[in-house]
Amino acid sequence: MPRVRSDSGQAFPVYVASIAGLLFLAFVYFAVGQAATTRNGAQTAADAAALAAAQDARRQLRDGWLDVILDPAQWERFIEAEDYTESSACQQAAVFAARNGADLAGEECARLADGRKGFGVTVKTTGTVGRSLVPGTESMHATASAKAVIEPKCSFVPPEPPASEPPIPEDPEPDPGPTDPDEEPEPEPITELTCDDVTWTIDPDDPKLPSAADLFTVRLTGDDE
Repeated sequence: MPRVRSDSGQAFPVYVASIAGLLFLAFVYFAVGQAATTRNGAQTAADAAALAAAQDARRQLRDGWLDVILDPAQWERFIEAEDYTESSACQQAAVFAARNGADLAGEECARLADGRKGFGVTVKTTGTVGRSLVPGTESMHATASAKAVIEPKCSFVPPEPPASEPPIPEDPEPDPGPTDPDEEPEPEPITELTCDDVTWTIDPDDPKLPSAADLFTVRLTGDDE
């Protein structure tokens, strides 16, 4: 019997050590999981912010295009997704980053510099990586970046240039009314717009445009495209 008690006493510390080791491993796995969740949240916030910026720019493009819809000479800068205000789009990026637990990192919201139309953003999570569970991670935040492009979907046929004036005869008859020699004929309005093989008719008397989503595609993209 004394031998049994001795074996039991020796087994207890081993049992305690095993439980402590398991608890430590559980804590480590939990901390790692929290860090991974924070990093995933940062990427989600970056994606949402980039898409929000591009979608706001797309809305601006449609609104600006509608203002000049009867003046085809001004269409090009809208149909090529060039005429929009960057600050307004980045404000929307900040709003959607905040909704997903992050802030724009510094001034990291800008038009793409690689020739594509769209925005690149970088965000930083408001929560820390370790959530104060792991010493040294109390001030560590996750960061992530994302890019979204705006791709035009429409094309149009430019109006025919005005017919040239006939030559003036050597002895012209008196003109019954005053004329302005510098006055140019107004360009004909464009009445058809083709977007992804769908033709939209534009009524000059009541001009309208398709929705912004019909005019432009907005999507996330990577550096390898």
